Amino acid sequence: MQQHWLKRWEQGRIGFHRDSVHPALVRHWPLLCATPGTKVLVPLCGKSLDMRWLAEHQHPVLGIELAEAALAQFVEEGPGEVSRYQQDGFSIQRQGSIELWCGDFFHFHIAQAAEIGAFYDRAALIALPEATRQRYAFHLAQLIPPGARGLLVSLRRDGEDGPPYNVSDEEIRRLFDPNFIVTHLEDGEREDNGFQESVWALVRRGPVTDEPAQHR
Repeated sequence: MQQHWLKRWEQGRIGFHRDSVHPALVRHWPLLCATPGTKVLVPLCGKSLDMRWLAEHQHPVLGIELAEAALAQFVEEGPGEVSRYQQDGFSIQRQGSIELWCGDFFHFHIAQAAEIGAFYDRAALIALPEATRQRYAFHLAQLIPPGARGLLVSLRRDGEDGPPYNVSDEEIRRLFDPNFIVTHLEDGEREDNGFQESVWALVRRGPVTDEPAQHR
């Protein structure tokens, strides 16, 4: 799967990339009440412009992406000087308040996530086959502290081909309910290709919060 993903970036087959900020992020992120300065984890970030929106709204961003080409394009297309360094097996680029970690998300561990206080997933979960999605949900939970909030943009589609993959509402609850308070926020319009996005708020369960989310 990793080689397939890298090849798509090398060949420019990135139809999943948006040339604008996702409207669900703009609509729903303020409702999460993440305080300015809260560092946001963006798994499988690609070269998403959503990271720049988060940074512009006073959130340091830590994006993780396997494809070096995606991160190279992100910094080339953005403003500001870029610093580069290595840490714990990851190649890291920093541009302004955005850190881009090039490597396998599943090799990113809790010690490296010490400052993370929120997360945003627009196309990570749906990029993974069913057998890997359980592992992803569990690993994400290990990186996020109790009380931390996140926004998930998932996808329903006809058929089981992918990526992007179809992820039902039932599967989202099965994956995340053990470790998160899960709240369905909205469904997008069904597109001509049968794709329909669904948007969710997640709050990490733990000692500081095991009560109903404000959006439930």
